[in-house]
Amino acid sequence: MLTSPPPPPHPPNIVNGDGPQQVILVQVNPGEAFTIQRDDGQFQCITGPAQVPMMSPNGSVPQIYVPPGYVQQIIEENGVRRVLVLPQTEFHPGGHSPLHHPPPPPPHAHLQAFIPHPHIMHPPPHLYSGMAGGTGDMNPQYISQYHPAHTTIYSEQDTHPPHGRAAFAHRDERASKTYERLQKKLKERQGVGGGGCGVLALSKDSPPPSPQKSRGTPPSGGDLQNGLGGKGAEEQAQPSTAVTALVKSPGRGKETESGELDEEAKALQERLNSICKPVVTDIQARGASLSWVAPSRTEGDDEPKEGEEGPAEPSFTYEVSVSYSGKDGKYKSAYSGVELSATLQDLRPATDYHVRVQAMCNCLQGIPSEPVSFTTLSCEPDKPSPPRKASGTKSSLVLQWKAPCDNGSKIQNYILQWDEVRYFVIAVLCFHISQKYIFCPTIIYSFRSEFSEGVHIMTSCSVPAPPLSPELIQSGVTWLCVRWHRPAGSPKEDEISYVLEMEEEGSGYGFQASYDGDELSHTARNLHRSTTYRFRVVAYNAEGKSNPSGVSEFTTAPDRPGCPCRLAVKGKPHPTSFRLTWDPPKDNGGSDVTKYVAELSEGLSGSSWNQVYSGSAMECVCDGLSPGCSYQARVHCFSAGGESPPLQVQTPPVPPGPCQPPRVVGKPKSREVQLRWAPPLVDGGSAVSSYSVEMFAPQMDEGREVYQGSELDCTVGSLLPGRTYGFRLRAANKAGYGPFSERSEVTTGPGAPEACRPPHVTCKSPTCAVISWETPPCNGAAVSEYRLEWGAAEGSMQTCYTGAALSHEMRGLLPATNYFCRVQAVNVAGVGPFSDAVLCQTPCSVPGPVKRDEEDEEGEEARPLLYSPSTCLGLRWEAPCDHGSEITSYLIDLGERQPILTGPVTKYIIQNLQPDTTYRIRIQALNSLGAGPCSHTFKLKTKPLPPLPPRLECTASSHQTLRLKWGEGPAKAQPTDSLLYHLQMEDKSGRFISLYKGPCHTHKVQRLNESTSYTFRIQAFNEAGEGPFSTVYTFTTPRSPPAPLKAPRVERVDESCEVSWETLPPMKGDPAIYCLQSMQGNSEFKQIYKGSATSYQLPNLSSSTEYRFRVCAIRQCQDAPEIIGPYSSTIILLPPRVDSPGVSGTTGSKAAEAQKPKRSMTDEQFSFLIIALLAVTSILIAVAIQYFVIE
Repeated sequence: MLTSPPPPPHPPNIVNGDGPQQVILVQVNPGEAFTIQRDDGQFQCITGPAQVPMMSPNGSVPQIYVPPGYVQQIIEENGVRRVLVLPQTEFHPGGHSPLHHPPPPPPHAHLQAFIPHPHIMHPPPHLYSGMAGGTGDMNPQYISQYHPAHTTIYSEQDTHPPHGRAAFAHRDERASKTYERLQKKLKERQGVGGGGCGVLALSKDSPPPSPQKSRGTPPSGGDLQNGLGGKGAEEQAQPSTAVTALVKSPGRGKETESGELDEEAKALQERLNSICKPVVTDIQARGASLSWVAPSRTEGDDEPKEGEEGPAEPSFTYEVSVSYSGKDGKYKSAYSGVELSATLQDLRPATDYHVRVQAMCNCLQGIPSEPVSFTTLSCEPDKPSPPRKASGTKSSLVLQWKAPCDNGSKIQNYILQWDEVRYFVIAVLCFHISQKYIFCPTIIYSFRSEFSEGVHIMTSCSVPAPPLSPELIQSGVTWLCVRWHRPAGSPKEDEISYVLEMEEEGSGYGFQASYDGDELSHTARNLHRSTTYRFRVVAYNAEGKSNPSGVSEFTTAPDRPGCPCRLAVKGKPHPTSFRLTWDPPKDNGGSDVTKYVAELSEGLSGSSWNQVYSGSAMECVCDGLSPGCSYQARVHCFSAGGESPPLQVQTPPVPPGPCQPPRVVGKPKSREVQLRWAPPLVDGGSAVSSYSVEMFAPQMDEGREVYQGSELDCTVGSLLPGRTYGFRLRAANKAGYGPFSERSEVTTGPGAPEACRPPHVTCKSPTCAVISWETPPCNGAAVSEYRLEWGAAEGSMQTCYTGAALSHEMRGLLPATNYFCRVQAVNVAGVGPFSDAVLCQTPCSVPGPVKRDEEDEEGEEARPLLYSPSTCLGLRWEAPCDHGSEITSYLIDLGERQPILTGPVTKYIIQNLQPDTTYRIRIQALNSLGAGPCSHTFKLKTKPLPPLPPRLECTASSHQTLRLKWGEGPAKAQPTDSLLYHLQMEDKSGRFISLYKGPCHTHKVQRLNESTSYTFRIQAFNEAGEGPFSTVYTFTTPRSPPAPLKAPRVERVDESCEVSWETLPPMKGDPAIYCLQSMQGNSEFKQIYKGSATSYQLPNLSSSTEYRFRVCAIRQCQDAPEIIGPYSSTIILLPPRVDSPGVSGTTGSKAAEAQKPKRSMTDEQFSFLIIALLAVTSILIAVAIQYFVIE
């Protein structure tokens, strides 16, 4: 490997040991080699196997150059540090070859090295170094991070002669082939020359360039590419010329039809489209400056004359869009304004960008310019994340952190800072992708990033001593709070945690962990009462666990006992005493009951209690009582856990006394009554819990309960108005219901009358009916009026009568119709309910009047085919209402003619009428009861007779078309024409098919075969109907001429020329011959050949005359004269020119091109051109109509 001059200054190294000198043993395995630099600046290469001792007089580690693909590891044993150089097993595609090259003579210009920013680049390239804090390159696995848009530039790689064993002198076969392919691609990429504003642009299929792996030299002229560049360009290899790939980007503006733009708008659009690509200047790591030139006038713009003022310069707006995903990637707008320059901010370092500019004016947008690529410069790496401890010992720490973003250049080293001087640092080169270091230093880079956030990390210490036995702070029924102390002699910096282990007495599970943490106290919960538990503590730190402490035993407190059971009076109570007895509590709380306490309260309120007994017995005698009084007793017990809740007992109560009769609140309503009462005077020794109210209906001896509850009032509903009801009340407590109170009489208020009985309906005629009804019960108030409702449906009846009468007559009814009716009574209290609806049906009657539906003059469904539309009329009408009797027939009145009697139908055809005659018609329906009224009179007119067919003749014909004409009149139809024509042609199967139907007098039949007879017939029709078909006409198409030939081909042979043309196949058995004509100078065309050959040689050509040739095909018919086809396009044969020797070289190609025959367009190309012109014309016409007519 090659070395470099001393790196830039870095923090001083602190070595492990008190003395300034250190001895380092470098272990080199067999077949390996490494290079060191001695203090005198000389390089020394050592090959393995070897163990090289090195001494550092100033306490620093000498520089060790690790070859690519190898890593070094420092091992300290008994104060001696060994440096092992080991091969790296992991392969990284972006790394260097795992070969070690010896140091050549001093560095030259073709060294492979990373090229930093020109302001900080050292004269020689960077080197691999093992010195802590040095500035050598990182190992191959530490490839610098890059963004997705980064690019890579490759250059040729020099090889150096090996030293050491031959096995390491050459790459393996796979690596050699890969290296050769890369070199081949690099030469192909660098061998292409081109321009393009000095911007490097790779081809679309080439791999993207990367600034981190640049092997080439920076561009000349001091330009920076991908953030790379430097001084001494004359020492570097000549930069290869890049080829700029231009891709035209479509405009993003709204598409505008070309037909809508006038000449000025088109010129402005072309000017907007001609904007040049921007120029990138002042490229920084996170920004760049752009500038561009306003669109200039095109050559076609008219220049203002002298003395005239030119048109005002339009104001342009520019939009700058940037893409970081390649030239054809997605562009985002970065600037929009009227300035001719812009500054891009917030860019990513060492990233390729493509930028383009687009000009806009008013509502027009130009096509974006060609994109320009540039690469931002590299800068300092991002702030690293705080390190964390991976492992450590008492005298060392292994730290680990994530590699930050390098922002375009490889990270060389890291710097680690700390604030304790008694800890030592050993700096080694990073050797694994997981970023594990032994006190790794901070990032040393061409730029230096910010320091990460500080963290507190401690070295390891010894296993802590066993702590003292835990102590009890406080105990409860289900919990124990214990504490312990820190082990004696442990340093304050040592992070010690504790595990509290607990064992329940008699469980058999042994000690179980109850707490794990760094606190010195803990409360164990969810324990059993009155249970003994054993505790011990184990302390641990990063080095391991201590021995358990001594065992401490603690017991949970007992719980308070339950209340005594089955408290009762034993025996018969005496007037002044009685005996109480009870059972012990079911749950004593974990400890024995020590005493019982009995208390007595006089009365049933339980406000004051007096103790009558205290002891361990479970019965006592309560004496000294007053005769005839009620007492309450209670008992509770005591134990070590506390006092139990009391058990209370009292004498049984009796039902309450009678209540006062209930009274009415307010004025009684017609359907409900509100009652209220007072509590009984005697509650029977227990509070009244509910009341019961019974009601007695009129003329009823048995009552029924209408209310039960604890309230002192209630509302009784569902009563009848104007009735007298009786009510009584009783109260209840725990002992039961007491006696009823006396009855109280209440009369309800008046109400609306009851529902009437169904009314009686009598029909006097089919259109008249009489309705009568009876008076209903009035409920305490006389009926003031009645309301009668009548309707054809039960759900849609309407009021038809209101009054005090008991009958009503309905008129204007429909015969044979169902009607519903009901009646309702009203008094001062309100409106009563309706009676049940009654159904009645009116008698049948004659049919109703007939209504005409429509006229059916030409309907083939209503008449047989033998009927003529000119001599008959088709009638259709709607069937009228039959009024309960089926219609048997209809009578059609024609005025002067005799009436026509039909059956029960709704359509009829009147025959034997006069053509073009008006008739007055009316219709009458009949049933078994008689004839109904006639319909309204309506007028109908018969149609005239249909027209006769015209004469058919052929006015023009070709081999594929026939133009037919008939009748007298213009070729195109007039708006007032009422006569239509139907043209038919006979097909191959003998059937006539329709060709045309309309008012025109001519028709062109197309797509016919040549020399073929066709049969036609025609028919005329109008409002009167279709007339008869004409006689059959036969017309024959002529033979088709030959197709036009392409321009002949002419070849000059000395003083003659040979003319050839294409061959036409026979046309339906008729052979084709050819006629060749030529024109010499400005004379007329003359026939020079006629025959079946496809070529002709014309001798004796004049050397100074221009010849023109054309050819046509002639069809030779067997029984008809020849048919001559159209001539082909003309081909020109120019005379040969004799040029001077000096001019012949430059004009030879032009003469050759002039002698080449001009190619004419093919039929397909000509057809496509016509279709395109028609489409453009249609679009322009549509736009004009939209703009001028619609808007």
